[in-house]
Amino acid sequence: MDTRSEIERFLRTGDYDVHCRAWPGDVLERERRARDELRQSLAMEVQRRTAGIGVPEKLQGLDVVAPTRRKVEPMVRGLFPSAEQDAVLAVLERSVVFLTPANISQVLLKSSWLNTAWDLANLYLLSVGAELLGEDAPRLLGLSEHATCYVSLAYFDEESPFADFLVHEAAHVFHNCKRRTVGLPETRRREWLLDIDYRKRETFAYACEAYSRVLAAGDNRQARMALAEEYAACAAPSDERVAVSEVVELVREAAAARNGWKHILARCGPEARRVPHVAAGTSAIKL
Repeated sequence: MDTRSEIERFLRTGDYDVHCRAWPGDVLERERRARDELRQSLAMEVQRRTAGIGVPEKLQGLDVVAPTRRKVEPMVRGLFPSAEQDAVLAVLERSVVFLTPANISQVLLKSSWLNTAWDLANLYLLSVGAELLGEDAPRLLGLSEHATCYVSLAYFDEESPFADFLVHEAAHVFHNCKRRTVGLPETRRREWLLDIDYRKRETFAYACEAYSRVLAAGDNRQARMALAEEYAACAAPSDERVAVSEVVELVREAAAARNGWKHILARCGPEARRVPHVAAGTSAIKL
């Protein structure tokens, strides 16, 4: 085992020896040197594969804060009490990072985890039409780490009327970010911004994404329910972590509810406290 082969393995697969035994020094020194070299090699390889690509004109001088707030505000207003909404919105306004030629190296070098950095590298390579790092590289459009949402440049080319992966990734911030991080009171039972069942996190994000588009396009209950049926006819999240039928069911029920956001949250909460399923429109769930 040597450092060169370990670097090549990481670039090709995203895998690495967690004990960093190919590097000299004690445990802490090996880990520090390995992580620095792996990140630097990753950034250099991405730059090599994308040499000559500049920042797209549509992103030059782009104000990210205003469109981010516009996209996520309905979700925040629907999920949080009024006293907490401004604090959550302030976090989300600063959370979105579009991966561009200007910032990709810095993002990779500063990412908290090596596997996240590898995924982000492939997300960026895919967005600019460059060769991915490996055959099994994920084909991502967005990724969340802590309170940061990394979004592909493909966001601006998305044509599906029910897709909005900015909202999708923002929805993940709610279970990644602790309340105290944004200045909200925390208790033993309320540690995270929202308490979402681990197994339902992707379901929650997909449902929020689709419902945000239904809500934006439908100005009354009847129109929203019709849009939910349109979504049901074309919904196909290519994600093995979710059941398409469950996401479709959630969006239908949310479209019929007074506050669809809280309906989605209730259905994706911890198992012990999750609201039992009832047909949309009944009085058993009051949201």
